[in-house]
Amino acid sequence: MGRGEVISEYVVARPAPGLRGFVSEYAGYRMDGPPGRHHGLPSPYLTLVVCLSGDLDVVEMPDPGRRPVRLTMAVGGLHETPVVMAHDGRQYGVQIGLTLPGARALLGVPAGELSRDVIDMAALLGRRAGELAERLAEEPDWRRRFGVLDRVFAELARDGAARRSPDAVARAWGSLIATGGNLRVGELARDLGWSRRHLTERFRREVGLTPKAAARVIRFARACRMLRSPCPPPLARVAADCGYFDQAHLAREFRELAGVTATTWLADPTIPRDALLLDGEQD
Repeated sequence: MGRGEVISEYVVARPAPGLRGFVSEYAGYRMDGPPGRHHGLPSPYLTLVVCLSGDLDVVEMPDPGRRPVRLTMAVGGLHETPVVMAHDGRQYGVQIGLTLPGARALLGVPAGELSRDVIDMAALLGRRAGELAERLAEEPDWRRRFGVLDRVFAELARDGAARRSPDAVARAWGSLIATGGNLRVGELARDLGWSRRHLTERFRREVGLTPKAAARVIRFARACRMLRSPCPPPLARVAADCGYFDQAHLAREFRELAGVTATTWLADPTIPRDALLLDGEQD
């Protein structure tokens, strides 16, 4: 193995059907290679990380006014600029993507309260956070760990059944997701019968981003998924399919939202490309 290579284990699975409105996917990872920095890119999902060894060393927050943190269990809100993490080359843990409704149902807070921040999961889940980490560490494989997540999140969802995002904001968010971020704010406001200003204020309070910023993040996340696929299309094709004016527009968005060029990001050995997808339901 070359000096710059990383031994990588990356396993993903969908949550149990009853959780899919709250959780996008589970990902288990194990990496062993040279130390470096990893850029956590903007996405339409909140991120939960449970380290099974070591910790998460966030050296640059999306909000430059917030101090760096080092955590073993973390919750990251929506953001428009990267979360930069330092690592020693060894990473082992579980990452979970939460939807907008999942923030209220599972964590008990609107996504807006977590935007541009990374905090200790225990601040939201209390003792349940530590219990979750212990139960995950006891299991011998990813399938069983994902089964633990299903059970814990089902309990949280039952407890938070009455906590729902405001219907109109949820509808606006759903429209942005459905169009891949290619929906004008004025059109979105008209669909709701609101002024642009009222939409922006309500949306920012619940989501943590303005509708325009959210659309930008959704488009960017789609472009990243396409570029990370096993057979990625050319940048010009990605730009056209995702609603950018041209390839240069996508390149500018990468520098602003990722903090690096697309080429640099794709060269990061910690970027998963060949994920093992677990099929079937968790036990």
